[in-house]
Amino acid sequence: MRVLLLKDVYKLGHAGEVKKVADGYGRNFLLPHSLAVLATPEALKRAETLRQNAAIARSALNAELSGVAEKLATVVLFFPSKAGETGKLYGSVTSTQIAAKIKEASGLDIDRRNVGGQPLRELGEFKVPVRLTADLVPSVTVIVHREGEAVKLHAAEPAAAAPAEAPAESAPAEEAAGAA
Repeated sequence: MRVLLLKDVYKLGHAGEVKKVADGYGRNFLLPHSLAVLATPEALKRAETLRQNAAIARSALNAELSGVAEKLATVVLFFPSKAGETGKLYGSVTSTQIAAKIKEASGLDIDRRNVGGQPLRELGEFKVPVRLTADLVPSVTVIVHREGEAVKLHAAEPAAAAPAEAPAESAPAEEAAGAA
């Protein structure tokens, strides 16, 4: 089925583009949600105006969210986790946990579906992409460290944020060791 996109659809295309999609996807998702219309000759006549209007709206949204993207690029998140000797986590750090920490750290409410890809399953420092718009994808620094150990930082940028958070996380382990 050929459809004309009325709005930007993630991983499909931008508004004003004509795409060939599976019949079920078009009939059950795109058409009922008013994301697309059938690519008839009448609809194709307005494709260029749709494309121009969508480009203007997309650039305005990107300009509006650029401040948010800059704020997110400076965020450093720490996740203390239990891990084996090889550095593999016993659990994982999921996009839901990362989205919750972003909200806690910066006050920005990010949907978990827009955060990263695969769950983090080992110790280390990771750059996790956060999709704000189709064109605007800043990365958040996520540091997964072993519970009770001090955080080891590799980059110079997060070094300023580490002293404020690292002692608070390692203090309970030191108190527990002193009490024993």
